Amino acid sequence: MRKRARVIYNPTSGREALKKDLIDILAVFEQAGYETSAYATTPAPNSARDEATRAAKAGFELIVAAGGDGTINQVVNGLAGLAHRPKMAIIPAGTTNDYARALHIPREDPLAAAKVVLKNQMIKMDIGQAGGSYFINIAGGGLLTELTYDVPSNLKSIFGYLAYLVKGAELLPRIKPIEMDLTYDGGHFRGQASMFLLALTNSIGGFEQIVPDAALDDGKFTMIIVKTASMPEILRLMGLVLNGGKHINDPHIIYEKTSKVIARPVKDRMMINLDGEYGGDAPMKFHNLRQHIEMYANLDAIPDSAVTSESAELLEAEEKFVKQVEELPATADATTKDK
Repeated sequence: MRKRARVIYNPTSGREALKKDLIDILAVFEQAGYETSAYATTPAPNSARDEATRAAKAGFELIVAAGGDGTINQVVNGLAGLAHRPKMAIIPAGTTNDYARALHIPREDPLAAAKVVLKNQMIKMDIGQAGGSYFINIAGGGLLTELTYDVPSNLKSIFGYLAYLVKGAELLPRIKPIEMDLTYDGGHFRGQASMFLLALTNSIGGFEQIVPDAALDDGKFTMIIVKTASMPEILRLMGLVLNGGKHINDPHIIYEKTSKVIARPVKDRMMINLDGEYGGDAPMKFHNLRQHIEMYANLDAIPDSAVTSESAELLEAEEKFVKQVEELPATADATTKDK
């Protein structure tokens, strides 16, 4: 019996560029050995998420998310909570396409993106869990992270990333710090900050140097806390980002690797951003789910430093072995010495 693939595509993404290539895209996945069908998302809430769950439970071996980062996020949310999760592929057709950038998948040519599957290269990607939701790229809180809520979807489609820059310039003068309480692996921060970010990849809003040492499958978020709300300081920090990621050593930045975070507001409301969308209010717990979704990727182009050499299964086996050795009776050593 042939393997089956389901292409879940957003017909309004990327100025509707996907629709004209859809027949050729389906043919690529057929060539890769998948009996392939397509589903166009609807304006109904969680359309892509619900179809991903349905297709996975129906036994499809591959789910293809075709659209912007929002479509990919929905598909991952439809799969992440299942015991059996199909493989995934992505075809970017959105505004910033951060996830495709991180996986080095062509972002301007949907057909070329589909052909990545023919290389048969896979990576088990970390994803984040925030309460009952999942995210693929970033989570955060603070006024700076609220930028994406204010950019109308029609402006995103027409002007692309320029829409974010224009809105950002408008928002900067109104930035103020809020009191945050953040607990993370081995550390605690309580104080004023304009935002915190939890990153899973190196690409945030089209910038690849915000997390210059990102790994895609190490089980760790990169946590960034910006402790200033001064516009001159924020602009200076952005200059350091663009100058090779030198912001990570700045005293106004806390830069840590952590597998979990608990975010609590102190006085003011703190809205949580999950992959560019409102994800609820703090308090909220964040967990990194290591190597949770297996993705087709262009591994030849991904730096070796971004992919760990050990799988989660191997690490689990090693930990189990070490634990068994530690539980051996102490008399075993004594017996060996007597002999």
